[in-house]
Amino acid sequence: MADGRTTVLLSVLMFAAAAAFVEELNDSFMETKGDDEIWLIKFYAPWCTFCKQLDPVWHQIGSELRSLGSPVHVGKSDATANTGLAKEFRVRTYPAILMLKKNIKYNYSGARTKDGIMDFANRIAGPLVRSLSSLQLFQHAMSRHDVMFVYVGATSPLKGNYTSVAEQLIVHTYFFSASRDVLPKAVSLSTLPAVVVFKDGTYFTYREERDGDLKSWINRERFPNFSQIDSYTLYAMGETGKLVLLALVEEKHLGEESLRYKSLVESVAAEHRESYSRDMYFGFMAGSDYISGLVMGEIIVPSFIVVNLSNDGYFLPPGTVQTEHNLLDFLDGVLNGSVQGHGGNGAFQRVRRLVYDTRVTLAARPAVVNEDGTPLLTPLLGSHKKTSKKKSD
Repeated sequence: MADGRTTVLLSVLMFAAAAAFVEELNDSFMETKGDDEIWLIKFYAPWCTFCKQLDPVWHQIGSELRSLGSPVHVGKSDATANTGLAKEFRVRTYPAILMLKKNIKYNYSGARTKDGIMDFANRIAGPLVRSLSSLQLFQHAMSRHDVMFVYVGATSPLKGNYTSVAEQLIVHTYFFSASRDVLPKAVSLSTLPAVVVFKDGTYFTYREERDGDLKSWINRERFPNFSQIDSYTLYAMGETGKLVLLALVEEKHLGEESLRYKSLVESVAAEHRESYSRDMYFGFMAGSDYISGLVMGEIIVPSFIVVNLSNDGYFLPPGTVQTEHNLLDFLDGVLNGSVQGHGGNGAFQRVRRLVYDTRVTLAARPAVVNEDGTPLLTPLLGSHKKTSKKKSD
C-alpha cells in the first residue's frame, strides 16, 4: 500500500514540476510580454475533451523545451475566459496551437503529438533560412528531413525571394542555404544561384519559366512524391491545390490485394512523375474511416480514390483497376474531366454533410436509458422531464 501511495505521490510531483514550465496567460499577455520573446501557446476551452487529452503532452513539451535551453516560452490560455487574447490570435477551434515570434503569429495545423509540436516550435524559433556550412552538416540535415529545400549561391534577388517565401511557409517546412562546394559532388547544377529540393532519393531544380512562381513551386514540392498519408497531411496537401491519389489499405497487416494496390500507386508515382507531379500527390492510407467520412458512405478496403481536399470532392475508378495501365487511364480521366467527380462543397453537399454529421454524432452518443433499460428519449427532445416505466411485480 505504501509503495502505491509513493508511486501516486511521485506522479503528482512529476506532473506539478512539468506544469511549472507552462504559464497560464490572460488578456494582458500582449502588453506584458517582452518584444523579443518567442511563445508557443495552446488555446483551450474547459469543456473541450481534446484539450484535456492534450494537457499531459503540453506539459511534457514545456518541460522538454526548458531542459533543452530553448528560447521558446510555453503557455496556455482559456479562450472562453480570455476572449480578447483569443480574438487577437483569431482562435476559432479548440485546441488551437500557435506561435508568436516578433509579433508574427504562426498557426500549427499538424498532428497533436509531442514530436510534431516540438518540431514546429523548433522550426519557428530558429532562423528562417539555416546555413549549411559543411558537407557533414548537409548530410546530417538530409538524414533528418524527407524533403529539403536549399538555396545555393551568393546573395541575389532570387535569395531575397527565397527568404520572403520562407517567412510565409516556415510553418510547413525547413529552409536551408549552402555554397556550391558544400553539396555532394553528384549534384549537378547548370547555373547559380539556384533553389533545389532534395527528396525521394534525388533532387529537382527550380526553373521559373517551367515551374511558375517560387512560392507555388515550393508549396507543391513540400511533400514526398509517395508516402503514407494521415488526415492532417491530407488536408495540408489539399491546401496546395493538388489532387491526391490514395490506395486505401488495411490498418495493420496488409493482405496480398492491399500490397498490390499500394505497389501500383508507388510505381505510378516513381515512373510517371513528369506527367502527374504538377497536379497530383501519391500515397496510401491505413484504414477507410476517414475517407468514409469524406464520401459520407462506406469505402471497401483495399480501394483507389482520388481526393480534392480544396473542395471536398473525390473520384472513384469507373471500372476495375488491375494493371498500371488501368490506373493511368483513371488518372487521365480525372484530369481531362471524363471521370465523373463526386462530393464537393456546393449548397446541396453542405446540407447533406450537415445531416450526415448529425446522424454520426447521434449514433456515437452514449445511450440514455431508464432504470429498466428502456430508452430515455426526453433529453433529445429538449424536455427536462424524466420519464420511466413502472416495473412489474
